[in-house]
This record gives sequence, C-alpha cells and structure tokens, in this order.
Amino acid sequence: MNNYKLSGNECLGIEFGSTRIKAILIDENFNVLATGSHDWENKLIDGYWTYGIDDIWSGLQDAYKCLNDECIKKFSSKITSLASIGFSAMMHGYLPFDKDDNLLTPFRTWRNTTTSQAAQILTDLFNFNIPQRWSIAHLYQAILNNEQHVKNISYITTLAGYVHYKLSGKKVVGIGEASGMFPIDSNSNDYNGKMLDKFSNLENVKEFDWNIRDILPKVLLAGDNGGVLSENGAKLLDPSGVLKAGALMCPPEGDAGTGMVATNSIAQKSGNISAGTSIFSMIVLEKQLSKVYEEIDMVTTPTGKPVAMVHCNNCCTDLDYWVKLFIEFSTISGSKLTKGQIYDLLYNEALKGDFDCGGIVSSNYFSGEPVTKFSQGRPMLLRSENSRFNLANFMRNHIYSAIATLKIGLEILENENVKIDKLMGHGGLFKTKYVGQKLMAGAMKTPVSVLSTAGEGGAWGIAVLASFAKNSYGLSLESFLDEKVFSKFEISTVEPDINDVKGFEKYMTLYKKSLAVEKAAVENI
Repeated sequence: MNNYKLSGNECLGIEFGSTRIKAILIDENFNVLATGSHDWENKLIDGYWTYGIDDIWSGLQDAYKCLNDECIKKFSSKITSLASIGFSAMMHGYLPFDKDDNLLTPFRTWRNTTTSQAAQILTDLFNFNIPQRWSIAHLYQAILNNEQHVKNISYITTLAGYVHYKLSGKKVVGIGEASGMFPIDSNSNDYNGKMLDKFSNLENVKEFDWNIRDILPKVLLAGDNGGVLSENGAKLLDPSGVLKAGALMCPPEGDAGTGMVATNSIAQKSGNISAGTSIFSMIVLEKQLSKVYEEIDMVTTPTGKPVAMVHCNNCCTDLDYWVKLFIEFSTISGSKLTKGQIYDLLYNEALKGDFDCGGIVSSNYFSGEPVTKFSQGRPMLLRSENSRFNLANFMRNHIYSAIATLKIGLEILENENVKIDKLMGHGGLFKTKYVGQKLMAGAMKTPVSVLSTAGEGGAWGIAVLASFAKNSYGLSLESFLDEKVFSKFEISTVEPDINDVKGFEKYMTLYKKSLAVEKAAVENI
C-alpha cells in the first residue's frame, strides 16, 4: 500500500459521531488508505444536549488535517482532489435556520428527551410513531413552547444535511436520514404527503408563514447526485487551500444508514446492531408491523425500504467510564499497558464471569431512555450482599447492561414474528475481537457476524456510498454491496451459546426489576 500514489480517484467519507469525527479515504477497491479523527463531546447547555457550530467546523477541519497528515506519511502527498465525498452524522435532532443562514437556536441533538408532548401528539395525529429525537418532534415542541425563533425559520436540517449544504450549496438529505426528520412513504420515496397535510392543518402550525414542505430538505436516494464540492466548501474543509473543488457529493446520510451499508445489511430479514455511545438495531422488514409501537421507529434503508429501528440513547458511556478508571489506576501504578490493551484485557475477562453476572446488575443511563420511559438517567451499580462480586462478573455485567434496553425493544419484534436471518455488529462494543460478538449473540439468540471492516464503521459506509454515487456499475445498492464491495472482505460469525442465552435471560429478569431502583434514583438524586 505504501507504493500507492494518490490519483484523485479516491473517495472520502466523514462521519460526525457522538464522541468522534472520523474521516476515511478509500481507493477504487474500497480499501482504507488513510484515516483521521477528532474527539469531541456534547455539552448540556440550558437544558439541551448540544455541540457548538464552531466545534463542528474546527472538528471537521482537524479530522481532515489528521487524514492529510497520514497521507503525507504514507504516500508523501496531500489530497489535492477527490472523485467523490460523503458526509454522515448522528441522526435526527434539530437545526433551524433563517433566510440568512443564521442558526436560530443551538443544535438540539438526538440525545435530548425534551419533546415528549409533541411526540405524543404527532404519534396520535399520524397513527405513526414519532420518536422524541426526530426533527419534526423538535419543531412542533418549539411551537408548543411558543419559542420566538419558529416564526423566522427558513429551513430545518440535520447535522449531516447542514455540513453537506455548507460544502455544496444543496439542501438535500438521503432518504434514510430524511426518515428521521419526518415519516417517509416507501412507495413514493419521499415524505409522506398525507402526514404533511395533517401537520400543515394543525391550528398552531397555520399561524406561521412557512409551509412544512418548503422548510424540509429534498429527499434523495443512494446513488443520486447530491451536488459537487464548491470552491467555498473546499476551503471550509481544507483551509490550507490544497483541496480542489468539483468532487461529486453523494446524499448525506445518518449513522443508521451508513451502519447498514458498512455491515451489508440492507436486504430483507437482515439487520445490524450499532453499539457505541448509543445503541440501535436496524431490521429490514418483509412487511409493515401490525400496529404502532412507541418503542419502534419506522425508518428506511438508503434505498427507501422500510426498517424497524430500536434506538436506545445509552450504551457504552458508563462502560467506558469504568474502563477509564482502570486506565487511571494502570497509569499511577507505572504500568506500560496501552489503552487498547486495557480494553482488551477487561473485555476478555468478562468471558470468565458467571453467565448471569453473579447477581450484579447496573443501569447505564447517563441520559433519558424513551424505550423504558425515562426522561433522565442516573448511572448506578447494584449488588446484594451475596452477589459474586469479582472483576469478571463486573465487566460482564457492564457489557450486558449496555445491550439490555435494546433487548427490551427487540422483544416487540419477536412478538410480531419478525424473521431475522442474520445480525451484523459494528461499533465500539465489537472492537475487541469476539467478546462483544459472543455476548450479543447469546443476548439476541441470533448469530452475530462482524466484518473485517466493522471497526471503520459509518465513516467507511458513507465513503462506500460516495463511491456508489460516482459509479454504480448499473447495479442496485444491494447488488453493488454484494458483488463489488463485500466479496473482498472477511466475515466472522458467532453462533449463540445456550449458556449465554440462559444467563442473559436470568440477568434480564433482574435488570427489569432494577428499573424501579433507577426510577427512584432519578427522582431523588
């Protein structure tokens, strides 16, 4: 690979995750050439989880600079031109702008659970589940709150849509991302027209000069032309001025859609689990569910197929804090172990624990959790006087806790007799080889596969979508992924172990009981 010369035929994918902005450069065979990243963190300001606009751009530029630094190290050259670019980000949330492109209120992220009133009203109005984090819930809650900025709205978008617009001048989003803004009609591959009318006819919506159809971004499918990198966009991405304008830009997608692409799970009866700061599963359906479930989001693949999504706000944050404690101890003890080695040691120790974690249970709720009806969270660890408290059970518990709420949501799909032939895993929980995969297979009672590319996640997924937009070879996205992309990569599959299955079921009985303690903690601490 070190003999490789940058040619301008490369594709760039950048994803704004919850804790990291990651940039990946791939060649025409979808191999990762170089990566760059920037760590960032949301802040709770005036009651809302948010990221500052300046942080968005400084983070993007730093991730891109780190990518270029690696290119210089590997290929003795900076990136001067690109064939195509794709942007992805954490889905949903709310970014409203006026006619002069001024942000009217700080970015409200997916993590906020402040729109329960609006979400319930719209769910009843549409007879379609509207989760709290969806853009339309944020907009309508702002109307219910009589927020002054609403009258000045010219358009609303998501984080991926915003970055794409500033770099291309196009107010567009991919259909998967759009499905987290407003319900999609999979027959027309556009926003649901009847629901748009119902929203427009609400008395408190009629008061405004804008129309919902005009302020939402245009919906595009995977493979569509999303515009090109403008001169200003090139300078915004690369302030050094080396990057040339003109690269094709694919439709911006949410992290759910890029996760599906990165795991080749966009065909019916397939699904994936993304486990990082949040955890969510995406199951591609053969048919619509029999009724509306508030715990299940109905979204789409990047090609518009209906998907049942279970999204949980909390996953690895609490687990990571505990690991940081061990890293801190390792440092003061004089150990030379790296962060990655400590993670691997602790994760592998979990495999030595009792199948049911020995009576230890914890809540990983740093923020609210709509699936279990929590508006706030309090992370906590619980054990009785006779629990088998050791490091192995401690770590196994924290991995189980990270996936327990997802299991509660997926139990609904089990009751709907939704068939799942395979689950693909990606995200931080699967970085340590085998461990997360084995415990997830037992928890979900389904084989869990991990691709050799899984560690690259959604940034690689959006780079692949950028490549698909540049040259689809006349194939559907499903065929493109099967024939052109994933035939080149290794896949490992772990079957569920019956002892893990039974142990997790016992753990879940205790976990569900512990939610009463979590409720008391929220009310009193």
